[in-house]
Amino acid sequence: QVHFVESGGGLVQPGGSLRLSCVLSGRDFSSNVMGWYRQAPGKQRELVADIAEGGTTNYANSVIDRFIISRDFTRHMVYLQMYNLKPDDTAAYYCNTRPPLHYYWGQGTQVTVSS
Repeated sequence: QVHFVESGGGLVQPGGSLRLSCVLSGRDFSSNVMGWYRQAPGKQRELVADIAEGGTTNYANSVIDRFIISRDFTRHMVYLQMYNLKPDDTAAYYCNTRPPLHYYWGQGTQVTVSS
């Protein structure tokens, strides 16, 4: 069964950094575009970044030059390195395919940016 397990969130001050990790299991996702999504309270879930099999990446305008998405095929992992975090980055972060497999959203990992 497909599972996405996110980790690495936490409380960080503005300007700080965090690295999120996502374990992929249940099938081979090597050929899928993988993405990181986030959902802030009262807002819709949004795509933050994605990475294709060949390594091509795309980012939301709000995170360009601050976030870096990467993946490790051998370890079945997807990462999101976040720098210069801002209060507006506060949200629950999820990984999934792009487009997402809606039935398989994980628990997410909470990122809170506050002083």
